[in-house]
Amino acid sequence: MAATKGNQFWKQRSKHGRDKLFKSPTMLWNAACEYFSWCDENPWMKVEQLKKPMVVEDNEGNEVVESMVHLPTARPYSIGGLCLYLNCNSAFFRQFKKSLKKADKDFSTVISRIEDTIATQQFEGATVGAYNANIISRTLGLADNQNVKHDGIPETPAAKQVMIFNGQKVEF
Repeated sequence: MAATKGNQFWKQRSKHGRDKLFKSPTMLWNAACEYFSWCDENPWMKVEQLKKPMVVEDNEGNEVVESMVHLPTARPYSIGGLCLYLNCNSAFFRQFKKSLKKADKDFSTVISRIEDTIATQQFEGATVGAYNANIISRTLGLADNQNVKHDGIPETPAAKQVMIFNGQKVEF
């Protein structure tokens, strides 16, 4: 059964809207730093094929031939990863950033610093070869785009083909 039209039940609520995820900009920055530390302490494990298999001992002391090795690889920081770490989604994070008022300039400063830290880490990682430069450049909006305008009219006239047929010059 629906509420009657013109009711004022909404005024009886003790609060309106969702609570902020963080009560202060400092708490947000500390949580972001915690995420950055977690990324640094938990690298991706890249599996590589060995050119020459090695004989190693397993946990029980038996000799085993290993042909694969797990190499720790740097984990890139990302807004998506930060949001998962903070238990929110990226849409909530974007909306929170967009809805900030002038009174919330401290939150705005912290969010900008977080985004700058993520972008710098991704860019520097791609620069030194830790990350795929193509993927990072697209993520950061640095892709080299070449827009070629084509209106159907060639810039230079097409070369004419000439053939001699029965002693006469024929162009086509």
